[in-house]
Amino acid sequence: MSLFGAMDTAVSGLTAQSSAFTNISDNVANSQTVGYKRVDTNFIDYLTTSTASQNDSGAVATTPDYVNNVQGTIAQTDNTLGLAIAGQGFFAVSQKSGEANNIPTFGTQQYYTRTGDFQMDKNGYLVNSAGEYLDGWPVDSQTGAVNRNTLTPIQVTQTVYNPVPTSTVTLSANLPATPATGTATSASPISSDVDVYDSRGTMHTVTLNWVQTAQDTWSVQISSADDTTAADRGTADVDFGPTTSGNPVASGTVGKLAADATDPGTVAVSAYAANTAATLSFTTDFGSGAQTIAINLGTFGQTNGATQYAGTQYDLRGLTQNGVPPGAYSSVTTQANGNIVVNYDNGQSRTIAQVPVVTFNDPNQLQRQNGQAYTASAQSGTPLADPAGVNGAGTLVTQSVESSNVDIATEFSKLIVAQQAYSANTKMITAANQMLQQTIDMKQ
Repeated sequence: MSLFGAMDTAVSGLTAQSSAFTNISDNVANSQTVGYKRVDTNFIDYLTTSTASQNDSGAVATTPDYVNNVQGTIAQTDNTLGLAIAGQGFFAVSQKSGEANNIPTFGTQQYYTRTGDFQMDKNGYLVNSAGEYLDGWPVDSQTGAVNRNTLTPIQVTQTVYNPVPTSTVTLSANLPATPATGTATSASPISSDVDVYDSRGTMHTVTLNWVQTAQDTWSVQISSADDTTAADRGTADVDFGPTTSGNPVASGTVGKLAADATDPGTVAVSAYAANTAATLSFTTDFGSGAQTIAINLGTFGQTNGATQYAGTQYDLRGLTQNGVPPGAYSSVTTQANGNIVVNYDNGQSRTIAQVPVVTFNDPNQLQRQNGQAYTASAQSGTPLADPAGVNGAGTLVTQSVESSNVDIATEFSKLIVAQQAYSANTKMITAANQMLQQTIDMKQ
């Protein structure tokens, strides 16, 4: 009986080493597959009888040992959409289930992967080399709010960036306390031009003409040749320092604003209040309807906007506005926080989605699928989606991909061991067969 048991045990050894050989072969074949996770082999001994006086040979069985939690090497790539996870976690992806009007449709099954070599397909979806569609949290383009209640395939639409009419102009400049002769008179004011945009995205020029009317007092006339009603939009008086303004501000800082009595036009000003913005606004019409623009001169009593200090020359430090012309799609990029950003040729950008990192309590228990993808199982635990770097989730590395975690040298060492063990088991079968034959020959 023990000889037959020995043969059965040796046969189970052959089967076990064949399974190990299969896993090694799979690992070696996928040593260059992006995001692939190797499979090791666990050997388990099964006994038939084992007591103090008797031990019968049993059998050996194998189970796969999935190594999903060991990171492969992260390598840079020239793919600007490439993403790699440094640490724990997976990308959430969807697989195509069909098409409707040449647009892909998706099933309800959620998949997970570490394969981050994403490219944009003809429909604007971000797809990896295995044909899996990257899922993300939608981002409201107006408010920037991230909707973390849903995961959907990310689609980049190459639409035009709508123009934004100018509503605010910010000025930072020093007006000379003693202007050079002829510099700040009614005949030759100090001028600043700023380009603004109307609701159609057309650019227009607004001119600010500064004239010193008294010590520590300036008037600023606002005009635009493109205004369809009148070029002159009105004038405001600006008082600097505590003496002229009558307000407790530092010398040389804005203390009071007032619409000019002789040319108020459409100008409106903000009343003095400590640590509040000093703004004057005007209304214009460039042919697309009334448009109100506020000019921010900084903060009352502070030096972060318009000032009047010693000097004879006008010193313009900054003159900006918040309008935007229309823009065409330029490119799409990924950011380390997971944001998918669409860039436009007008210098603007818009975040359309955020890529989360999904973690599991036991990632080695995920169910393997085609294309280096996985699905959750009862043993893996519930998937937890978090922003990159939050609650144990790995960080994202942009313009990079994660290589296979297979080490060729280690696999070849395993291969030699499996080959020698397989050969040894065949010899055990041969030896047992010879011994049985000798037992049969004893009867002759």
